[in-house]
Amino acid sequence: MAGARKDSKLGTRTARAALKVRHQPYWLNIAEGVALGYRRGPRGGSWYCRAYEGDGKYRQDFIAGADDHVDANGETVLTFYKAQDRARALARQREKQRGIGLAGDASVKQAAERYLEWFRQQRKSVRETEHVINAHILPALGDLKLEAVAAPRLRAWLDALASQPAKLRSSKRKPRYRPAPKTADEKRARRATANRILNVLKALLNRAFHDGLAADDTAWRKVKPFAKADEARIRFLSDAEAVRLVNACPADLRALVRAALLTGARYGELARLRAADVNTRTAQIYVGAESKSGRPRHIPLNPEGLALFKSRLAGKTGEAPVFTRADGREWGKNYHVRPLTEACRKAKILPAVAFHELRHTYASHLAQAGVDLLTISKLLGHADTRITSKHYAHLSDKTLALAVTRLPSFAGKRAARENLQAVR
Repeated sequence: MAGARKDSKLGTRTARAALKVRHQPYWLNIAEGVALGYRRGPRGGSWYCRAYEGDGKYRQDFIAGADDHVDANGETVLTFYKAQDRARALARQREKQRGIGLAGDASVKQAAERYLEWFRQQRKSVRETEHVINAHILPALGDLKLEAVAAPRLRAWLDALASQPAKLRSSKRKPRYRPAPKTADEKRARRATANRILNVLKALLNRAFHDGLAADDTAWRKVKPFAKADEARIRFLSDAEAVRLVNACPADLRALVRAALLTGARYGELARLRAADVNTRTAQIYVGAESKSGRPRHIPLNPEGLALFKSRLAGKTGEAPVFTRADGREWGKNYHVRPLTEACRKAKILPAVAFHELRHTYASHLAQAGVDLLTISKLLGHADTRITSKHYAHLSDKTLALAVTRLPSFAGKRAARENLQAVR
């Protein structure tokens, strides 16, 4: 567990004497899922421990009396700091009873189970995180004790992830893989994937360390991700390519693709969009907190976008989905992948674009039109402008384009006339 905590309300007798007498304890979080409580009664105070046991349930236990009026004896009367030690020890005992294990005794698999339990309560995308853990972490490291986790072992595991071919969607009994990475971009992509998996591993190990299941976090802090693995060239469609793609899509997918090009919204955000989320009076759509960033936002619509959404709202109100498939059912996870790939083939867009690249197209065209990065960042729902700048700054920087116009001419008069005619 973590070290002793300081607190201005509970740390001293004088501070505790100023608290109101009440039945409910005053709580102080002293570790992940563990809190020390102080209940002030008319004749003195008492210490309590509250520990999280999963499924939204907490257990509360009496620890000892507080040294408000008598000196601590280490057993029935405890100081503020000794009460913290007792609370942590009690929480560790409860964990052992539930089979979670103590520091040094727990395995990576147990740490992963505990992390996923916490993740379901606090975060989104639990299915993706669970898949990463089950597919890439547990098979290689699951049985490893946390005390045996070493940097060389983790580096070898990371190198293996980066060198092995990507797995295709297939059955567990007959897994299929892409060809082994050969080109520089394919190798970079595999390293980027390995980095994302490493982030999940570090997150669950850090959670284990903060919960007291691991005594030291030095081993995985020494393992660094592959450098420059995420510097892929952002691909976006030209005007002509976008028009060809829209025309090549079946009617249900066409509406979804046009919406992405006109709003920059993600596939999941559009699939979850309801009629009540579209305000035709203000020409805006509302993307709720279920978005990837967890931050709701309003996206304004241009006249073409407004006309599209008005047509999709015909006869729909309230919780009716704005976009549905041809059979009337909602768009589910990855339902768009195959029809979009086929539309790219018909539109002669090679290699085929993923749906997320429609979002890049939206942002890239705004950047080329001179829209500032802060505005683009807000439209995309980025937490700050760093991600926006990383991907689109080279498109919006007019200073560079202006700078090259100041170069002197290196051609004769005849060549200069030919260049002028070519530009016209």
